[in-house]
Amino acid sequence: MSVAIVTGGLRGLGKAMVLGLLRGGHKVLAVGHIADDIPALQRDAANHAGDLQCLALDLRRPENCAAAIAAAQRLGGPDILVNNAGLTFTYTDPERFIKGPRKFWELSDEIVQNTMDTNYMVADQLGRRAAPLMLAKGWGRIVNVTTKLSTMNMLGAVPYGPSKAALEMATEVWAKELAGSGVTANIVNPGAGANTPGMAQEMRDWSATGKAPRLVEPAEMVAPLLFVVSREADAVNGYRFDANTWRGDLAPAESAKLTGRKAGFEFYPLSDCFAS
Repeated sequence: MSVAIVTGGLRGLGKAMVLGLLRGGHKVLAVGHIADDIPALQRDAANHAGDLQCLALDLRRPENCAAAIAAAQRLGGPDILVNNAGLTFTYTDPERFIKGPRKFWELSDEIVQNTMDTNYMVADQLGRRAAPLMLAKGWGRIVNVTTKLSTMNMLGAVPYGPSKAALEMATEVWAKELAGSGVTANIVNPGAGANTPGMAQEMRDWSATGKAPRLVEPAEMVAPLLFVVSREADAVNGYRFDANTWRGDLAPAESAKLTGRKAGFEFYPLSDCFAS
């Protein structure tokens, strides 16, 4: 039975992935910073096959990242690391959907630092601590949650977009450095706005009326996640899978072949920018 750490695992996308991993028979260590979220997750997990442990930790502190890894080791892992914790636009710019996005120079140091720490540095610190343990076993899975590429550089995306862009590129590098080791690094994303507490209520209301695109339900993350952490995906390394394009009517490997794309960005020679 594999042991999984899921950050941001007490609510939203993380909670759905925790429950999906439990249904798959995994042991799961769900980590979040709001202790009041734990009882609801425990109730929802009561009838699932896997074992659940919850930790309320602020992972922006390196010593708490070390504590999470140590807790997973006591369970026999970590075998799977799902870097899902994130601060979204509702934190970085809570009025963006009402008044329009703030410019990057209007943001406070605290907002920028907390977002970068949560969205990138937590994943970096956990990844650097988990990878050697996985490599020693000869098998492991690192799964990062980034965002749509078009969200990373859209107007008003700072600091959320750049923080996710950093994690996107880190995934590509990690995958290259882990190649052939039995440990993989991949991305699982909603592929569009997600119906979670991190989405502004205005957008959730507009989506419900059909005036805005459909929001992805958190449970849609489970199918691609379970594929990339499975033995069937041993050769899948350095890819991204978006839940809103995943084909549930197909076998997981077939859906992965159709919907997966390489992690990272598309680069073109500089000369292409000046083509006549």
